[in-house]
Amino acid sequence: MGRADRMTEPVRLAKYLAHMLNCSRSQAEQYIEGGWVRVDGVVVEEPQHRVLDQKVELDPDASLLELVPETLLLNKPAGYAAGLHADANRNASLALQLLLAVNQSTDDRSGIRTLKKHFSALTLATPLATPASGLVVFTQDWRVARKLSEDASVMEHEVIVDVGGTLLPGGLARLNRIDHGFTFNGVLLPPAKVSWQNETRLRFAVKGERPGQLAFMCESVGLRVLAMKRIRVGRVPLSSLQAGQWRYLQPHERF
Repeated sequence: MGRADRMTEPVRLAKYLAHMLNCSRSQAEQYIEGGWVRVDGVVVEEPQHRVLDQKVELDPDASLLELVPETLLLNKPAGYAAGLHADANRNASLALQLLLAVNQSTDDRSGIRTLKKHFSALTLATPLATPASGLVVFTQDWRVARKLSEDASVMEHEVIVDVGGTLLPGGLARLNRIDHGFTFNGVLLPPAKVSWQNETRLRFAVKGERPGQLAFMCESVGLRVLAMKRIRVGRVPLSSLQAGQWRYLQPHERF
């Protein structure tokens, strides 16, 4: 591909490309938003980008297949708000700021071509307290958002909790609800699976986790929470994803 007929003033890239390829404006926009178009050797994904006499090229592998909605998995560092306050959209913005191409994990094995469009219209599907770190799910896919919402009360989350203090006698049994359970904010909590990872670290596997629940449970048995890290949502683990980095949900992965 090359240059369209010489124009006298800048025009939108979509118009330029449609003229160059003799295709419709909507097809030209699909090519551009799909990351298939280069302007002077640089990929441009904005149909409104203005061009005049630059070299415009279409990738030989270009496809008009519709872009599918993607799901992004972020390892949120502690201190980044992620939707557990009154204005969820505002509070999610700090975590959203980490969803940049430069922060994509080098271990991402999804094979998905990273596009700017993947960072728009994202729904925060798994809120996480600001002091906590770990796995947070952002998605463009309404099916993923619906599953994580509708199954929230039965989907297991795995959380590592660093604690201080002294565990009360029988405390671990109570955390596992062997003798009796916990009532939190007027709700009887479902059983949890709790075990020591080391002398100062507990592993919780809980369903329908509520904000503040784990801190309440720990305080009820003489412990105070020092740090929390969510390492799994359903069947999807955090694995080796580094703090502040993200990756795509792989096609075969299911929550």
